[in-house]
Amino acid sequence: MVAVNDANTLLCDWMESYGQDVWNYAFFLTKRKEAADDISQDVFMKALKHWNDFQGRSSVKTWLLTITRNLSLNYLKSSFVTRVSLIGWITSKQTKPSAENEFMDAAAVSQIWKFVMELPPKYREVLILESHYQLSRKEMAQLLGISEGTIKSRLHRARARMEQLLKGEDAE
Repeated sequence: MVAVNDANTLLCDWMESYGQDVWNYAFFLTKRKEAADDISQDVFMKALKHWNDFQGRSSVKTWLLTITRNLSLNYLKSSFVTRVSLIGWITSKQTKPSAENEFMDAAAVSQIWKFVMELPPKYREVLILESHYQLSRKEMAQLLGISEGTIKSRLHRARARMEQLLKGEDAE
């Protein structure tokens, strides 16, 4: 078990080094700021609780992003999110920009990011993990639980679709 002082130091180090990456990834997956806040806290608490189980087969960053992904996917599968999302979609005729658009506008993200967000999730995810989080194919394979060959294939297809979108062609 990690000593209290060591735990505080460890937690502060992780949050300082990886906090923004964890929050961004949770937001990317859930598209909800409040969910990203909650998931980020849960990630660090879960990581601290299970620190002694960490075997070092991946980097701490990859491990934290794996926890983030799992918690985010569990959040999206919950019946509460499904009900709230469906009710919001049926009853709301939004005239204001979505949280995703506000986030992109605030960050001054270019047209390329809009095309990235139009990609199917499996392609979008590998592009983000490679370009933003700078994970290797091996780390992505560990994080997503798929082979490196599948990662390579998804990256190739994602780039091909992006090229089509950037040229103004219809992607399949």
